Amino acid sequence: MAGNKSVVYHGTRDLRVETVPYPKLEHNNRKLEHAVILKVVSTNICGSDQHIYRGRFIVPKGHVLGHEITGEVVEKGSDVELMDIGDLVSVPFNVACGRCRNCKEARSDVCENNLVNPDADLGAFGFDLKGWSGGQAEYVLVPYADYMLLKFGDKAQAMEKIKDLTLISDILPTGFHGCVSAGVKPGSHVYIAGAGPVGRCAAAGARLLGAACVIVGDQNPERLKLLSDAGFETIDLRNSAPLRDQIDQILGKPEVDCGVDAVGFEAHGLGDEANTETPNGALNSLFDVVRAGGAIGIPGIYVGSDPDPVNKDAGSGRLHLDFGKMWTKSIRIMTGMAPVTNYNRHLTEAILWDQMPYLSKVMNIEVITLDQAPDGYAKFDKGSPAKFVIDPHGMLKNK
Repeated sequence: MAGNKSVVYHGTRDLRVETVPYPKLEHNNRKLEHAVILKVVSTNICGSDQHIYRGRFIVPKGHVLGHEITGEVVEKGSDVELMDIGDLVSVPFNVACGRCRNCKEARSDVCENNLVNPDADLGAFGFDLKGWSGGQAEYVLVPYADYMLLKFGDKAQAMEKIKDLTLISDILPTGFHGCVSAGVKPGSHVYIAGAGPVGRCAAAGARLLGAACVIVGDQNPERLKLLSDAGFETIDLRNSAPLRDQIDQILGKPEVDCGVDAVGFEAHGLGDEANTETPNGALNSLFDVVRAGGAIGIPGIYVGSDPDPVNKDAGSGRLHLDFGKMWTKSIRIMTGMAPVTNYNRHLTEAILWDQMPYLSKVMNIEVITLDQAPDGYAKFDKGSPAKFVIDPHGMLKNK
């Protein structure tokens, strides 16, 4: 192959579609016989990609972005036993070896293998995590294929539902993980901070888990409308009324059983401060409205270093939290990336057996070409209610 058309980072809000070298079965000059090369069928723009786009995550210039990947195996190493050429697969965004202690204990979100990342116990495609090239491209290298990849057994059936199944690589398991971490179960009352794609997937996941009432708060009315049209309760955080009062109007009490932070460190305030970035905003609001003995899942991203912080403490990942309130209420919290391999198979079955018919409605997927990706990023940055899915080879037409 002569090249590989890809979305390449050149600086804050400067993405370019360029041709980079076609991938090889190697990484950092090390041959990878456990890897495959995929022809990318779909690859999505994620809120985490927006952190990079806005200059809030550091990645090197020239890096290919994207970590939400579905593809077709076109080449495989000699150690790959469970995948065949032509297989349609979903790629967890976590790069993980399947061999270290954490991976063996179902914690692929914190893989300890130094060959994945010698600097930290985590790996992912498309970030500055030791050079794993992203999937917003025509082709991509995926290591540890037998462990990492989820194969769709019926390729034709999967392609019929590809607009839902493209979410399996990250945001649907991420939102679902937030709900599981928060202890959502049949009859739960749930508050989700954030109506972006992860927040909407969390709402979908809470419904799948049997929650009696799912409330989502955000400042974006178009995103909230997608949820209300699908039967979820919503709160416009631009409203000056206290969040507890608005929850009370819905439930008849001001607290919920479970909370999910689907926003992270670029959170904003409430009411008159809805347009003001407030890094501790989502967490403190959750500490306020989750009942004593409840739990909070925090799949929203928080960082140890922010190149463009709102204050000095935020720049080094230090937040002013109402920890005393949270401690006094004995609220359990769970942070970190989702271990996608724990959830992707079950969520795939839920989609294929039509157990999430509301998913397409709340996600509002818009399919775009690779050449349209920079414009998709710009629209997402301005608050578009769409979930942008890139179709590098035109395989999603009429789907």
